Amino acid sequence: MSSVTSSAASLPQGFIPVMLTPFLETGEVDYEGLKALTDLYLEAGAAGLFANCLSSEMYELSVEERLKVTRTVVEHTAGRVPVVATGTFGGPIPEQAQFVKRIYETGVQAVIVITGLLAGEDESDEVFIQRAKELISLTSEVPLGFYECPVPYKRLIGSEVLAELLPSNRIIYHKDTCLDIEEVIRRIKVAEGYRFGLYDAYMVNATASLKAGAAGLSCIQGNIYPELIVWICNNYNNAERQEDVKTLQAFFVESMDIVHSAYPIIAKYCLQKRGFPISTYTRRDVGELTADLQERADQLLDEVDRIQATLGISSVFKKTLEAPLK
Repeated sequence: MSSVTSSAASLPQGFIPVMLTPFLETGEVDYEGLKALTDLYLEAGAAGLFANCLSSEMYELSVEERLKVTRTVVEHTAGRVPVVATGTFGGPIPEQAQFVKRIYETGVQAVIVITGLLAGEDESDEVFIQRAKELISLTSEVPLGFYECPVPYKRLIGSEVLAELLPSNRIIYHKDTCLDIEEVIRRIKVAEGYRFGLYDAYMVNATASLKAGAAGLSCIQGNIYPELIVWICNNYNNAERQEDVKTLQAFFVESMDIVHSAYPIIAKYCLQKRGFPISTYTRRDVGELTADLQERADQLLDEVDRIQATLGISSVFKKTLEAPLK
């Protein structure tokens, strides 16, 4: 396929964290904590930021909080890396298009569309494509991305669907949760020549996806050990570090269960244990962080310390906590 131009700039290659939202114990958004967390991601080496996402507890935020959280991240980042944020929360497509525009006005580089909110679980790909094209037509030149979010349900958009929508030159980002490396490869293939990046969320396939041409990773593990996600993005193809790559990939697989338990509470707990000042308060009902889960999380962090020492990675938490607030 011949190269296709687009008015939207490409997102960078690397780690794009799905940002947490810090809360005060009163339940209010901790905006100063959000700024500090933004700095932490950037100090770790994040190539971009995904604000107002499921990890941010976006469904538990009010409309104004969604806008203020996104604007806070954009303004504090101050152009250091691009920011993307979710802009669809259900309802008629014209209504969704209006909020896409409001989110875009905060200064994000692209607005993310939740695939499960464009068509119902029992509706066909043809219906999804028709509504996606309607949304594209109603949002002027706003760069868009897709997120196969598990809430309200995970709607996968296969390579055939992407092939229908990429010629709009408006789809520049895809947070992939298909869990299927062969399908990831097909999606990357149909996107050749477009300003489009696939960012895999499934760390079991992290190295394989990167080697297949994924633009990067956008995973919840980055809210516990961001340094390791950055390292794999930078070294997956380093011929001299392939044994280390294999060791780290095995760790990602082995730790899948614990990082998903009582998430995002467990991520905030781990950040606390690593020295970052954040409350474990969450608005989402994700179950209890039991004593057993805390013990397993502590063991996970011990293993993270061991791996970082072996790989020669310094802790971003020490550097960030020692630095003056921006």
